[in-house]
Formats: sequence, C-alpha cells, structure tokens
Amino acid sequence: MVLPQTSPYVTPQEYYARERAADHKSEYYQGEIFAMAGSTTRHARIGTNLQGELYGRLKGGHRSPYNSDQRIKIAATGLRTYPDASVFCSKMEYDPDDQQRETAVNPTMLFEVLSDSTEAYDRGTKAEQYRRIASLQAYLLINQGTAHVEHFERQEDGTWRLTEASGLDSTVRLSALGIDLPLADLYSGAELDEPPHLNVVRER
Repeated sequence: MVLPQTSPYVTPQEYYARERAADHKSEYYQGEIFAMAGSTTRHARIGTNLQGELYGRLKGGHRSPYNSDQRIKIAATGLRTYPDASVFCSKMEYDPDDQQRETAVNPTMLFEVLSDSTEAYDRGTKAEQYRRIASLQAYLLINQGTAHVEHFERQEDGTWRLTEASGLDSTVRLSALGIDLPLADLYSGAELDEPPHLNVVRER
C-alpha cells in the first residue's frame, strides 16, 4: 500500500463508485482508498503466463480463473483488493455493499506476483488477511526476479503448510485446483535477474 489518497472516511459504496470512474485500480481498507503500485513488463509477462496456464488447465471444468481485474473483499477485515489472479471453484458470491456485483468474497485460490515495492505487504499484512477468507484453500506467491514460488495450503486443522519450488525444471502441485504448474511455463519469456536455482521442492 501507499499513502491514502483521501483523509475523510469513505464508505464502501463511495469507493465502488470511484473505482467504476477511475482510470487506475485502488484498494480500500477501513474507510481509506490506496492507489495500487504500477506494474513492470516482467510482472506483466509472468501474470499473462499464469493466466494462460490457469485457463488452459482449468478450461471446461467448474473451476473458473480470473485475472487481476477481478476485485475481492476479505469479509473478516473489510479489505477490498485485486489479486494478480484468482480461481473460484464454486458459484461466485458477492459483497452485499457492491450493488454492481463486481466484488467477490469466496475465492478458492489466490496468486500474487511479488514486486520490490509491494513484497513486504504481500507477504505480511495482505497474506495474513487472505488467510482469513473462509473459502480460501491456497495461495501462491511468485518471485519475479528468479524462478521461485511459495505455495501455502490450508490444512484440515486450519493451519497452513508452505511448499517452495525453485528452478525452471520444477513443478508446483496446486492440490486445491487439481493441477500441476511447471515453472518453465510460468516464467516463459521473462528475463530473470539471476540464474534459476537448482531444481528444488521443499516443505515447511
């Protein structure tokens, strides 16, 4: 997040009206609106690859992938935000404050491509809020400087298990969606900052 654009309290309805008229996306939290950071070419390439892989692997089933234009609300905290990608495995449910029915509340899996300017937020406050979504089964953090992903899965006892995969020869298993995601496909065409790590998959 960056500094709020406005200081007076903004209602959710006012936020939604502003978003429909805005030429850029913003988050909403506790009555304040926050402009979202801009993207890089590499971020856009990885995001495009991700969306293509999700669409191709989930096409024809009941699991529906969406790109970064799909807004979600974390009901437990009130945060409205735009993940880089999301997948819904049941009929989409909407925030009752959004009369246009454009803000979903029940994603099954979320994806974030990490950026230098937002990595701390994506790993910290935002991830903590994601874990409070009742329907969420997993989320994936994608490093854009090297071929490395962190896969968080909700366990039956409510805890979260972390699996990491590194290297273009690695594949991450997205159990919540029933698919495998090869890192070579995820990073195809992206110019990485450093050589990819050796093929490694580890759990914590």
